[in-house]
Amino acid sequence: MQLFYAPDLSAEHSFCHLSPEESQHAVKVLRKKMGEQIDLFNGKGLIGTGIITSQSHKEVSLEVINTTQTPASKNPLHIAIAPTKMNERFEWFLEKSTEIGIQRITPLLCDQSERKQINPDRMNRILLSAAKQSLTTFVPQMDELTSVDDFIQQHPDGVMAHCAEDSEKNPWPSLIQNTPKGLIIIGPEGDFSSREIALAKSKGWKTCSLGTTRLRTETAGIWAATAWAIAHYKQESNVK
Repeated sequence: MQLFYAPDLSAEHSFCHLSPEESQHAVKVLRKKMGEQIDLFNGKGLIGTGIITSQSHKEVSLEVINTTQTPASKNPLHIAIAPTKMNERFEWFLEKSTEIGIQRITPLLCDQSERKQINPDRMNRILLSAAKQSLTTFVPQMDELTSVDDFIQQHPDGVMAHCAEDSEKNPWPSLIQNTPKGLIIIGPEGDFSSREIALAKSKGWKTCSLGTTRLRTETAGIWAATAWAIAHYKQESNVK
């Protein structure tokens, strides 16, 4: 199956359009023709089949002949993470975490952040591409760059992964079993500052470790996402 992104695909409407980028790809690269059927998704769990009724390099219009709403995750995961100094490493995290099944990503601005600006449009394109490649019907939500202080204030119940000495830290896998809310924050290469750790604790956040080795930021993100996915695999896939 090859999915095409149609952001206005709806169960209530009989017509929709591919995004401009998808239209160009469908017409110029894949040579799709009038009357062909293609598989569609809107990035919010709705999939369907459409027949091409008009086409150009800028817009492909379709008649929708069926739609199905796929269920959202029973155990959504939200990772807030500091973008890495090298863009390609953070982009790798975006791609792989989407394939694993993350639902939301918040880029964090921390005391020791090396990257203080991001390109949201490029990052959303990476998320969409990864969703299509992995046949994930939900494209993860990508938030704006947010200061870690504001994020902690806005989310009073989460888990902070850090590398400092901390007698209150527990392994992330053990916390998963007792953490109904899948929210974890991961700092930059220089880790969270002692001030940030103290702030999180003062707001009731738990702290955790991600194994016994020192991980790069993007590796820590994938480690956390994978552990969460494995812990909830049976429930998500209805495996008995």
